[in-house]
Amino acid sequence: MRKVLLWMGLAILLQLQLGSAYKLVCYFTNWAQYRPDPAKYSPNNIDPYLCTHLIYAFATMKENKIAPFEWNDESRFFPEFQALKKRNNRLVTLLAIGGWNFDMKTFTQMAASQANRKTFIDSVVAYLRKFEFDGIDLDFEYPGSRGSPPEDKHHFTILIQEMLEAFKVEATSTGKPQLLITAAVAAGKGTIDAGYEIAEIGKLLDFISVMTYDFHGGWDPVTGHNSPLYQGSTDQGDMKYFNSKYAMEYWNNNGVPAEKLLMGFPTYGRTIKLSSSATSVGAPASGAGSAGPYTREAGFWAYYEICTFLRSASVCWINDQKVPYAYKGNEWAGFDNVCSYKHKVKYLKEKKFGGAMVWTIDLDDFLGTFCNEGKYPLITELKRLLETNEPIVADCPKDQSCYTGGGTTTPTPSPPTGPTPNNKFCSGKEDGTYADPADRTKFYMCAGGRTYSFSCPTTLLFDESCTCCNYPKY
Repeated sequence: MRKVLLWMGLAILLQLQLGSAYKLVCYFTNWAQYRPDPAKYSPNNIDPYLCTHLIYAFATMKENKIAPFEWNDESRFFPEFQALKKRNNRLVTLLAIGGWNFDMKTFTQMAASQANRKTFIDSVVAYLRKFEFDGIDLDFEYPGSRGSPPEDKHHFTILIQEMLEAFKVEATSTGKPQLLITAAVAAGKGTIDAGYEIAEIGKLLDFISVMTYDFHGGWDPVTGHNSPLYQGSTDQGDMKYFNSKYAMEYWNNNGVPAEKLLMGFPTYGRTIKLSSSATSVGAPASGAGSAGPYTREAGFWAYYEICTFLRSASVCWINDQKVPYAYKGNEWAGFDNVCSYKHKVKYLKEKKFGGAMVWTIDLDDFLGTFCNEGKYPLITELKRLLETNEPIVADCPKDQSCYTGGGTTTPTPSPPTGPTPNNKFCSGKEDGTYADPADRTKFYMCAGGRTYSFSCPTTLLFDESCTCCNYPKY
């Protein structure tokens, strides 16, 4: 009996020493160094105790071998990144390869043959050991999509299988801890189906980060939130798949153990230009919102840019999706805050997922001077929520109306607007969204027999598979 009590005590002590059982995986981006002061960010800015895992984004590939992307990755940033482990010896660091701007043709070429895959895997082992990373994060966006052929879906599985075997052999021969293999994967159902043999890679990978963000943005014809937790009450067709809950449970239900799945938490928001006086979810939109002064990308604002916008904007809560949005003039922003994080972590814990993934550490208010909410207000709250053993009571916000400068206002309704050139198109049709049969850049919304016409933003075409404007399929 005394031995049992002793072991129980040791187990409790070990848990207290290690902290939360949940992973908190944070990405650092090597292009954050190019932002204007005071938003410029380097590995020296990172708090090494904030996250359990740090992932360096991104490396690239040349001649089937892993390669640095930025000029100072190897000479400065890698050493600074690994020096964080001297301050926190429990910190795990990984190197991500890929990203949205990665040319998938290079992945297709590498993955197509056993010889090319071996060249890549051997280069990864040597590179990770040379620069003291604990593993590789595969962030190819995406096998089977964006120019990647259907066979890349299976090739991705084979690559992971062969990489895992090589990592085991290397660890045995050197006596070093085995390198980790993780992946950042799509959250959209169509992209998941095209790109992943879900159950197979779920057995092989150490953990999987689901990119539960970018569900909506300036590419859509109407406003929608960047990272909703739940399906919206007005979501129709494939739009019902565009939420964090559906994505996480789709991966889980198709064979990935819950404890291996990490839910994505964005520290940024997507901005959209309003094209009418309507302002709520589903309001007509005309492309990406203005670029932020520091991130300088149309339709994309860091949290530290959003919180300054909120001081003079109308801020609203989407009750069915448990996330906020704000608008001022024709600028509309769907973003996350500590309140939406609370709802998301409550859900994450109820489903027993493995933890959270943050994109990115450098987009939070790392100085604490923009938002006056302390340093890293979003990630700090996320860490607290994951570590607490107390039940999470997601009771915020209690006031579900909009407010501006502290005063409440009534949310503006967002019916489709008209008139339209083809006012007979919807006659006899059910309410919904329809392609213009004569012009792929246009579409119609039908409501109560009335016809409302819209045009997709430049370079996009209407896609019936998602009832949205999308990039042309290759």
